[in-house]
Amino acid sequence: MTEALPLPKLPIGHYQLRFRAQDAVRLPPFAGSAWRGAFGQALKRLVCVTREPECAACLLYRSCTYPYIFETPPDPAVGKLTRYTAAPHPFVLRPESGRQGALTPGESLSLEMILFGQGNRLLPYVIHALDRAGQRGLGAGQGRLHLFKVSQQDDASDWQLLLTPGEPLRHWSAAERLPPPCPDAVTLIVETPLRLKREEHFVTPETFGFGALFSNLLRRISLLTAFHTDTPLETDFAGLTRAAQRIEPLKVELHWREWTRYSSRQETRLQMGGLLGEIVLSGPGLEPFWPYLWLGQWTHAGKGTSMGLGRYRVVVG
Repeated sequence: MTEALPLPKLPIGHYQLRFRAQDAVRLPPFAGSAWRGAFGQALKRLVCVTREPECAACLLYRSCTYPYIFETPPDPAVGKLTRYTAAPHPFVLRPESGRQGALTPGESLSLEMILFGQGNRLLPYVIHALDRAGQRGLGAGQGRLHLFKVSQQDDASDWQLLLTPGEPLRHWSAAERLPPPCPDAVTLIVETPLRLKREEHFVTPETFGFGALFSNLLRRISLLTAFHTDTPLETDFAGLTRAAQRIEPLKVELHWREWTRYSSRQETRLQMGGLLGEIVLSGPGLEPFWPYLWLGQWTHAGKGTSMGLGRYRVVVG
């Protein structure tokens, strides 16, 4: 591939909410599922005015905040998207990593929220719903949390204060995360279970290939731009996918980490394991894929991204 391809245009807002425990709070090791469930329930209670049991049958389906965030319907005016019953959620939740055990009253924790494209317009609803979710309680024992600060990450990766209790929400914005020049080598450090599927089977450490990761990223970023921005990605999808199949990582050190979560909607426990570890890529053929690998640090990859799965960070060199 010799021609320069267009970059995906996906404005991103990266926010951090700080909570203080009012009770003992016991969250599971991967707390994204608990946060997402509590967020969804709180948001629906906050904005639903018809109290219809199913969003799709509601008169406000295409104008309500809740279905836009959790059940984004395809726009019937955009023909190529009608085969999708729902869009990728315009958010990713990132619970604080590395925290073990219960929080005692007075201890604090952070929750990061990443919003994509037009989803950033709804930040006040998001903050209010997460505040309500914390007040109602999370985790085993429904320990209550008090929201005391909201910040936004700027282009320099510094956190700027947006909100403290009793003060109005300051101006916030979303920006495209443009990649630096493509390096000669890059390491992807996978920090939460990466759940990739190929031919209806989950990719394991033994079956991992760069093509599976990149095709998932390309599809995810393309759909996020199509559903949540005014500039859908137009690029050589087939050419990029074929080229990705030919990329051989310099090193792959991945292992499978199993994780089980309880689904209250399905009333059963679900297996949510995935890949953790490192992937090292190098060579002159890396450049066409670099913008997507860079952007994937915010979008995450694979299944379960909205609850924080598939998170990786890029280390250059």
